[in-house]
Amino acid sequence: MRLLLTPGQAGDAPQAAELLKGLEPEHVVADAAYDSADLRAQIRRSGGKACIKPHSIRKVKRRYDRQRYKHRNVIERYFGAIKRFRRVATRYEKKAANFLGFAWLASILVNLG
Repeated sequence: MRLLLTPGQAGDAPQAAELLKGLEPEHVVADAAYDSADLRAQIRRSGGKACIKPHSIRKVKRRYDRQRYKHRNVIERYFGAIKRFRRVATRYEKKAANFLGFAWLASILVNLG
């Protein structure tokens, strides 16, 4: 598992390449925000298959495994679970290192529970 801390105004999709670096995933499941040719190419190079819903503005819609895509809710539930911890949900900590530490702690507690 990897956690990457970014400024609040930074989008999620640009961080995907860094999070996948060095991994050899069998499948990568992501929503339409992650639909980019570069990310799909990186996933292919690492030996995986991309299961990314095509973005609505795409002229040529790419196919994706709808059954596998339904498993994306596991990720959404995980983030919902760590946000039950007040310090994570409200970004209570002022220093990035402290916030990331509490995010890791929340992740560990969620995974143990």
